[in-house]
Order: sequence, then structure tokens, then C-alpha cells
Amino acid sequence: MTSVNILLLLLPLMAVGMPVAVALGLTVLTFMFLFTSIPLESVALKMFTGIEKFEMMAIPFFILAGNFLTHGGVARRMINFATSMVGHLCGGLGMSAVVACAIFAAVSGSSAATVVAIGSILIPAMLKQGFPLRFSAGVVASAGGLGILIPPSIVMVMYAVSTDSSIGALFMAGVIPGILLTVMLGFTTWWQARKHGQGHCIYMS
Repeated sequence: MTSVNILLLLLPLMAVGMPVAVALGLTVLTFMFLFTSIPLESVALKMFTGIEKFEMMAIPFFILAGNFLTHGGVARRMINFATSMVGHLCGGLGMSAVVACAIFAAVSGSSAATVVAIGSILIPAMLKQGFPLRFSAGVVASAGGLGILIPPSIVMVMYAVSTDSSIGALFMAGVIPGILLTVMLGFTTWWQARKHGQGHCIYMS
């Protein structure tokens, strides 16, 4: 019955277009106020004590760093560096997107910031070079996922704080998988470029 009540409170809020986070918060507060005897003051106290950890300070600084990189021109320099490394290969501009996403992820720690910073520059360039739209968006979207794997990672910090795990150990555990995934995405991009070009390297950057 508890689950039904929560669902009945949540669905109307989401149906009117309310943001998910706000809808979830209002649902929980309404349920606690109407169906439980828990004082609402304890909810506010729990919220503040839950974020009262020094490690959580890394998250806003990661977001700030991502904004600086995006608007300060550093993202474009990362793209130029990645293009100088792999741009001469078949599907070079797509591979440059993968490498640039990996480099940006290693600084920002955010998948969303990585996709916005790299995609806003490289997707139009890839379309101009002849890449299909679905291919261009797919490359950037999949490579943007490196942001939560390659350290530093906001998700790793939140997981470590929530479970009392070692942030350093999680960062170290993400290095090798992040590099391997970058290589695999780069190879997949190269292979798909050759496949779409029918064996010819038509997508040259």
C-alpha cells in the first residue's frame, strides 16, 4: 500500500512537467507528512548531515573546471591535439572525438560536460566532413560515457562517499578500463568509417 501511495503522489507531479528531482522530493515530503509520524525537522537535519563531508567538495570543483574548459577555449585545444594524433587515419575526425572525450573526461570528471564541450564543436565538423548525423552523435555520446570511468569521476566520488569506500582506490581501478574502452571505441569508429565508406577512407579529417 505504501508503494501505491507514493506512485499516486508521484505520477501527477511528473505528468504536469515538473522536474524529476523536485517531483521526487515533494512526493517524499508529502508522504512523510500525511502517512507517517516522522517530524519534518529530522528530514532537513538528515539532508545537511548527509552532505557534511569534505570529499563532496570535489563535485562542485569538477563542475567548475568543466565550465572553465568549455568556455575558456581549452576544449578546442584538446580537440586540436587529438586531431594531430589520429586525424590522419580513416575516420580521423570521429577518432579525434573519442580521444578528445577521453582527455576532457580526465579533467572534468563529468560525462555530461564532456558531451557538451566536445560534441558542440566536433559534431558540426563531422557533419561537414560527410559523417552521417546518427554516426556523429553516436560517437560523441558513447565516448562521453568515459567521463564516469576515467578518473577523476564525479560518480566515483559520490559512490565512495555513500559507501565509505576509498576514492583513491576507485580512481586507480578506473584507469586501465578507461584506457581500454577508449581504444575499443577508437577502433570501432575506425571500423565503422571504413564500413560506411565501402572499404575506402572517405571520412578524412
